[in-house]
Amino acid sequence: MIATLSGKVFHVEPGSLVVEVGGVGLLVNVPAPLADQVVPGDPVFLFTHLVVRQDALALYGFETAESRELFMLLLGVEGIGPRLALAILSTLSPDAIRRAVFNEQAEVFSRVPGVGKKTAQKILLSLQDRIPGVEGLAPLAAMSDADGEVLSALIALGYSVVEAQAALQSIPRDAPQDVETRLRLALQYFS
Repeated sequence: MIATLSGKVFHVEPGSLVVEVGGVGLLVNVPAPLADQVVPGDPVFLFTHLVVRQDALALYGFETAESRELFMLLLGVEGIGPRLALAILSTLSPDAIRRAVFNEQAEVFSRVPGVGKKTAQKILLSLQDRIPGVEGLAPLAAMSDADGEVLSALIALGYSVVEAQAALQSIPRDAPQDVETRLRLALQYFS
């Protein structure tokens, strides 16, 4: 098994990199945020997982061992293949995944393209006992109806779940609770 990979980025495509290692270019599928932040010529170190199929070998790479571990846990969920697991990690940060599991928020997973409500529930049930408690990961306060609407509006505007959650967290605690004001404040996060 290939556990890590260190080399130079030769080519970048949406969702994958060609990494040159010892004169050989390896195609590595990576989460979208990682593919967006590297350019050809950059040195890269990836934690990898090799998926062996009857007709193909596919290499998946991640910035952290934690992301790779989450990928492998997601592969253990019935109905989740490597592409969907990678889509989840492209949309949600490891912290967002842990918080969703910790707070039993299946709806966070259902916002990922390709994940329906039933699959989101399966993910939640499967990961509940498998993701260890993490120090400093306190339960989030229940999201108010206004914040839920703001989150949905930001996602409808094209922001990812991670970006929308970051914008929500940037809203001052003493801000008014009406949806319009909170949405305006959340949009200021992106300017």
